[in-house]
Amino acid sequence: MALKIGNDEKIKQAVVILQQISDDNTIPRNIRKTAQEASRVLQAKNLTAGVKAANAISVIDQISQDPNMPPHTRVQLWQVASTLETIKD
Repeated sequence: MALKIGNDEKIKQAVVILQQISDDNTIPRNIRKTAQEASRVLQAKNLTAGVKAANAISVIDQISQDPNMPPHTRVQLWQVASTLETIKD
């Protein structure tokens, strides 16, 4: 039987990864700032989970093709985006 993870838990997981990225000084500043922005979007109190996820994916998509992004960070962002894509209202 598969364990069903709720939207809140998915958002918490995404925020943890985004926080790790934003705290990593080896990652270019613009990428860290984008991770912080996506994290703030996910923690907004006045939006539904689906809207938060869609807005955060949009923010992540803006930076995902940055040529200065370390490969491991790109993979982490893809992981966050694919988790957030499963969130529906």
